[in-house]
Amino acid sequence: MNVAFQGVHGAYSELAAREILGPRISTTPCATFEQVFTAVEKGKADRGLIPIENSLAGSIHQNYDLLLAHRLHIVGETYLRIEHVLACHPRSNLRKLLAVRSHPQALAQCSEFFRKHPSLLAEPYYDTAGAAESIARGDHREIGAIAGEYAARLYGLRILKRNIENSQHNFTRFLVIARAPWHYRRTSPTRTSIVITPAENRPGILFHILGAFALRGIDLLKIESRPDPRSPFQYLFYVDLAGGPHEQRVARAFDHLREIVSEFRILGTYPASTATLAAKDR
Repeated sequence: MNVAFQGVHGAYSELAAREILGPRISTTPCATFEQVFTAVEKGKADRGLIPIENSLAGSIHQNYDLLLAHRLHIVGETYLRIEHVLACHPRSNLRKLLAVRSHPQALAQCSEFFRKHPSLLAEPYYDTAGAAESIARGDHREIGAIAGEYAARLYGLRILKRNIENSQHNFTRFLVIARAPWHYRRTSPTRTSIVITPAENRPGILFHILGAFALRGIDLLKIESRPDPRSPFQYLFYVDLAGGPHEQRVARAFDHLREIVSEFRILGTYPASTATLAAKDR
């Protein structure tokens, strides 16, 4: 199985792909999230792995928009604990470093480290794993990188410090996308993602949408409002719920919604991940 992901080899997305789909998969790095979707759509990859939300930074809105724009299916999810390390050239050390490069979000997540080391310049870079690769490729001994341990080891860097992130509660949720939907296994807990376009000029429409689930005792796991890129100043609702349309109560809720909204689409029903619970217990 070939899996497309955004970034370079060693990225957190690649690590998440191996955790959910197995260590023997082959992976295809892509420069953008759009290219991940296109690779799957055109059959150049069997699956795509995309981040959809981070417990500290929130939702990755671009990927919500891409889920709407492409006719692919969500077939899985996983949660990955984001653990940053400080790495450097194997012949360097902390005293020799003048700057540390990484993705701006990773730099922000390690602000306490920079506060304790004011002499180090935080240098923004396009990608965490890309920062690690650049240190190895460029023989930079005065520049360090903040990345995952997976990336640091992949590029032969020296790990100076582990877990330098401000918060231990830093998780990213990833989705697996494919051309065909997941085949239900009724014994497995499932999760379903949908997108709804409310009918225009209907008072209390959000109340009615939520009521379709509340009346049937369906647990809503997330609701996200996003501007509709096809219609200025109109909005969409992305909803995650426990269960799937193979359950009668969920099927009836979906039938109810189709009657009161202008557009309804199932983005995918897939196995609900318990990885985040296991990670919190470690």
